[in-house]
Amino acid sequence: MLEKLESVKENFKELTDKLSNPKVISNQAEFQKLARRRSELEPVVEAYAHYSELLNSYEGAQHLLNSETDKELREMAEFEIAEIKPQLEQLEAQLKFLLVPKDEDDNKNTIFEIRAGTGGEEAALFAADLYRMYSRFAERQGWKCELMSMNDTGIGGIKEVVFSIQGTGVFGKLKFESGVHRVQRVPATEASGRVHTSAATVAVLPEAEDVDVNVDENELRIDVFRSSGPGGQSVNTTDSAVRVTHLPTGIVVSCQDEKSQHKNKAKALRILKARLLDNARLQRDNARAENRRSQVGSGDRSERIRTYNFPQQRLTDHRINLTVYRLNEIIDGDIEDVIKALIEADNLRKLAEAEDVG
Repeated sequence: MLEKLESVKENFKELTDKLSNPKVISNQAEFQKLARRRSELEPVVEAYAHYSELLNSYEGAQHLLNSETDKELREMAEFEIAEIKPQLEQLEAQLKFLLVPKDEDDNKNTIFEIRAGTGGEEAALFAADLYRMYSRFAERQGWKCELMSMNDTGIGGIKEVVFSIQGTGVFGKLKFESGVHRVQRVPATEASGRVHTSAATVAVLPEAEDVDVNVDENELRIDVFRSSGPGGQSVNTTDSAVRVTHLPTGIVVSCQDEKSQHKNKAKALRILKARLLDNARLQRDNARAENRRSQVGSGDRSERIRTYNFPQQRLTDHRINLTVYRLNEIIDGDIEDVIKALIEADNLRKLAEAEDVG
């Protein structure tokens, strides 16, 4: 572990030196990339500096205890050892977690796709609840939320919504939200008070940067059409809506929320690139995804990950057997504890794997 920490410390120093280089400063893309990497390493370097300082004090006290004959000095050394030892153990555990390999996409922005599943209008209302939950969570984090495409029912529900969340470490925090979310509640229209079960699917994609995905314009078919709202109502009278088809994969993305054809095309391409990057990730991480199924899921959209039971005010995450009884707060965007539990479970798995390899 100490060898890894020394390597991180050296890497941090190199990055710090590079960031003061005028050539790097003038290249914004390169500067941001290096600055982001440096900020990832900073918590490790700070924790390691504290650990080294404590270790020196501990070893000094041990030396004093082993070499000193004066009773009072020995007692002082024993007291210092007793005080420092638990701090060292705690820091060592923290450093092990900090050294757990990070997903290279963790610091990327994300594109969320939420679709109503089985359950008709009630499923569409639940999809709207999920959209509001993630939007409010993003606000609590100080992140920016941008609507990219929405197909609503006109009476409060959402058939499909695509939106981006931008900020620091967004994908790393939200990547475990992919999957089938199930809701159990009494619909407002249900006279007999029967509990209905509905579902919505969530896909969380890392937003592709230009260096991640190269899309050949010759492999795209661009169709334009007139935007339409719920029930076939015309949103505007120009052909501003855009449908982009990626011919090699058959992926189709439509955007019609903007009045400008150019803006709709730009949003559609962002979503397309995110889906292409996600496909590449799934292929690259196939073996890892198999391992993750037992812990926090593979990110497979067909996998049921969570149940929201309104009569019991209960949320259950089936992947880590987590049950929380404060559903109203969670639906209002207070999902930090759930997300932390999922990240911790994944870190524990990665740590166990790293120790097995070691």
